[in-house]
Amino acid sequence: MTARGPTAGERAASRRIVAAFGVSAAGAVGFAVAYVLGGNTRWEGVCLAVAFAGLAVGLAVWGRRFVPVGGYVEEHEGFPPTPREQAMTAAVLTAPDSPVRRRGLLAALGLALTALGAAALFPLRSLLPSGRANPVRARKDTPWGPGVRLVDDGGRPVRPADVPANTALAVFPEGHVDAGDGPAFAVRLEPERFSRPPAGGHLDGLVVWSLLCTHAGCPVRLYLKGTGRVLCPCHQSSFDLLAGARPVAGPAARALPGLPIEVGPDGFLHATGDFTAPPGAGFWGSP
Repeated sequence: MTARGPTAGERAASRRIVAAFGVSAAGAVGFAVAYVLGGNTRWEGVCLAVAFAGLAVGLAVWGRRFVPVGGYVEEHEGFPPTPREQAMTAAVLTAPDSPVRRRGLLAALGLALTALGAAALFPLRSLLPSGRANPVRARKDTPWGPGVRLVDDGGRPVRPADVPANTALAVFPEGHVDAGDGPAFAVRLEPERFSRPPAGGHLDGLVVWSLLCTHAGCPVRLYLKGTGRVLCPCHQSSFDLLAGARPVAGPAARALPGLPIEVGPDGFLHATGDFTAPPGAGFWGSP
């Protein structure tokens, strides 16, 4: 059998295949980069689409142009090939233009598959605990802490006189107004009516509790004047502020966490620590 060199059409097809596999590898690398930089799902999807499209195009052109096809009829199945057929198969596979001897195409295919395989490993790091906070501990550690001033929703520091009687005032940790686990509310009650002391203490009846319901984390925004109770509008859990903010109705099973406070030298309210328990939904609590 006389060896022949690749034709101009075959060389052009080889270049298209290499380019397609290169695009596939670039798409895989782009997916890995997008994942590391923050996980933008839109760009991750685009990069994966490019990676698999390049791989599909390369394999399609390779199979169409370089894999022998057609014209063979086997009348009897199951018979071993004759020595002549074996010799012809060996000659085809070892010829210079054999599909399995095109090292450049095999190298490009290997690059694309390796890049895709490596990119697939990146999402696995999301399952690893290294460098990631325990979710229960993360819920316990809020922006509140010793010395943090209480501010209103406009960022203005709150004085004791800013909390009138029979009114619940939403307060936030200074510098972290948008923190999801930081909202609280301050209310002024009559200390002699307390049947159970507030978990975070009080300043002549001024008490601060977490604003997040311990059932599903909704804000307990409805203050029932005169009763000393707050109501969650989501599932109608009710908390008795005169009895340590314990739940007295609805699905909530845990009292609202309290926030210990003091009046600082500047005359504004300051926290003396974090919430007395993890704020929000009760399933975040430790077993």
